[in-house]
Amino acid sequence: MGQITGAALFVKALKEEKVDTLFAYPGGQAIDLFDALYGERDIDVILPRHEQGLIHAADGYARSTGKTGVCLVTSGPGATNLVTGIATANYDSVPLVCFTGQVPTKLIGKDAFQEVDIVGITRSISKYAVTVQKREDLAETIKKAFIIAKTGKPGVAVVDLPKDIQKAYGSDAYPKETAIGDYSPQLSIDMSQIDRAMELLYRAEKPVFLIGGGVNIAYANHTNYENNANTGMTRLAELTGVPVVTTIMGKGAIPTAHSLYVGNLGIHGSFAANLAISNCDLLFAIGTRFNDRITGKTETFAASAKIVHIDIDPACISRNIAVDVPIVADAKAAVSLLIEKAERKPGRGDGRASVRFSGWVDEINRWKKEYPIKSPADKGNSDLTPQRVIEAVNDIFTNAVIATDVGQNQLWATQFLALDENRQMLTSGGLGTMGYGLPAAIGAKLGNPHRDVIVISGDGGIQMNIQEMATAVVYELPIIVCILNNGYLGNVRQWQEMFYNMRYSSTCMRYRRSCEAGCNSQECPEYTPDFIRLAESYGAKGIRVTKAEEIKTALESARQNTKMPTVIEFIIDREANVMPIVPPGNALDDMILKW
Repeated sequence: MGQITGAALFVKALKEEKVDTLFAYPGGQAIDLFDALYGERDIDVILPRHEQGLIHAADGYARSTGKTGVCLVTSGPGATNLVTGIATANYDSVPLVCFTGQVPTKLIGKDAFQEVDIVGITRSISKYAVTVQKREDLAETIKKAFIIAKTGKPGVAVVDLPKDIQKAYGSDAYPKETAIGDYSPQLSIDMSQIDRAMELLYRAEKPVFLIGGGVNIAYANHTNYENNANTGMTRLAELTGVPVVTTIMGKGAIPTAHSLYVGNLGIHGSFAANLAISNCDLLFAIGTRFNDRITGKTETFAASAKIVHIDIDPACISRNIAVDVPIVADAKAAVSLLIEKAERKPGRGDGRASVRFSGWVDEINRWKKEYPIKSPADKGNSDLTPQRVIEAVNDIFTNAVIATDVGQNQLWATQFLALDENRQMLTSGGLGTMGYGLPAAIGAKLGNPHRDVIVISGDGGIQMNIQEMATAVVYELPIIVCILNNGYLGNVRQWQEMFYNMRYSSTCMRYRRSCEAGCNSQECPEYTPDFIRLAESYGAKGIRVTKAEEIKTALESARQNTKMPTVIEFIIDREANVMPIVPPGNALDDMILKW
């Protein structure tokens, strides 16, 4: 057994964990770790331009590959710049291991230069956070972090590495396994509850599957990545004939073109999806925590329905919505059992269930036909709408990862993107983090070099991490960045228009100090920055689109640009709104359809 430094053991641990990509930004308290990485050929060290961009890139890499994302930063501001990304990933159950440099142990708590208690800061927004206090604990702590990040409900592990631990010599041994105590999930499933849930389904007249992000996560968390959520949930829906509604994070668990797929529910859910939930007599929910964005007024949510709730986290069950049949289980394991039960049930798994629920499905399809999701026409009579842009993305890119930012752009994307086994959407669902899209796309492209990677962003969100355009350029990543530019922080502006008497407070992105009081969107100054010139200054290609007939040409041109990123700025209606919308405090079926 040899003696090596903690920094050398850190590198060995990454290789033992089969880490092939490390998102890292150097600094004084991490310099020994970077020195140990010097010349390392098995690990691709990616240098983004800001630590927040760095962790979102690791997040996008993890979501798009099913692997654990790994990042490394220095102490102090390097560590605190990770905080938003840690919360973003943890809310959406993304497996990340974040290493932070730290001042030597003898200086901890003495206000040393660039010292912060990153463990204390992140404890409530991560799954596991620890400072390594002894060199002999280093290997086991790193192993534990990787296991915890991926086991059960995935999340973020933060490992804080003091400088003296990095430099100290000790054993080169790295464990194959280690105990994780209370972090071990419940693996056994109460079969009596599964049977009870299936009997409720067979007695129902108007059942609905509600699928959350936990289903997509559960399938990504298994080594057989070919057997994806799309395959499992589609099989279950077809066997039972039950229509499927998804949350934003659950979208893609069944192909959006499938006849049993209804749409997203929630504040900006489709009319049909919201009515299906409001009128069902059985709500069969898998992998969702019933947050306020999807329930509307909780007292009226699925008020006439029995509710089955399957989730790996027992704390989520009956926390927001009281349920009749609670089942603590991994979503993939539960779906497999449900498929097995449906296949074995005489007369229930052979297609006859589809006939039984056909009237209910027909009713939902009438709602879809009468009140389709549709992007409002431009008030200036232009046909360059977000819907047309996103539908063109659907037509052109058949094997793609699409990363969204947050705001109206995200909502339009979740409404109009067509997802199936070959198209995946990455988005910040739980925290709603502006600035997520561009760096997440960089991570996705690094993890999926042979797939097209597209960003759908707004003009506000893209500027929050625009510096990562340099990262995309220097690593020669041909991502396609679609900016839906309406010159506003559009989602907040929409609320100001609809619920605050059009008092557009601090949402106009064309504002100058010299502007007169109030906001006249027809007389605003030119937009800053010029996104085309900005893209070109980074070494990327820039295209501006002002007419609908230019959309596909621009996207095709971007697709042919294989050595650098392309920025396409789509000039859309300044006051386009996302419809429908459930006003605050309303029931899901009390929607505003037009404005």
